[in-house]
Amino acid sequence: MHCPFCGAHETKVSDSRLVADGDQVRRRRQCLGCGERFTTYETAELIMPRVVKGDGTRESFDQTKLRAGMMRALEKRPVSVERIEASLEHIRQRLRARGEREVVARVIGEEVMRELKLLDQVAYIRFASVYRRFEDVDEFRAEIDRLTREPSSTPRSDESEPR
Repeated sequence: MHCPFCGAHETKVSDSRLVADGDQVRRRRQCLGCGERFTTYETAELIMPRVVKGDGTRESFDQTKLRAGMMRALEKRPVSVERIEASLEHIRQRLRARGEREVVARVIGEEVMRELKLLDQVAYIRFASVYRRFEDVDEFRAEIDRLTREPSSTPRSDESEPR
């Protein structure tokens, strides 16, 4: 670590502490050249995989697109922002956990549907109808029937709220 005061390369760490709920390390450092003290913060740089679209093109993962798609499906539904953000984080974690440099867009869509099914069944049907390109009422009916036959989807215990 370079000293921000004199530019020397040699510094020593005098104190390290976890901050930001353990997502960051704060280090107090002292320059061995000029003796000045300064603080640095370390965070893990987690790279999201690139997205392979249906037509074969590749693009960077866009968290804004992911959020916008879920918010569109959840519009005017009784789901808290905290639960939505938690679901978005679960999707990002599962994508990173795959350990792949690229992920097919369809996988992301399936992850969104998985989370929406837990959050709100109406939002799930909304998203599925667009994502799977439902052509007629029979496809809606079939998906709703499939949803009602499944065991009741209950919210995660850390995310439950009155419905």
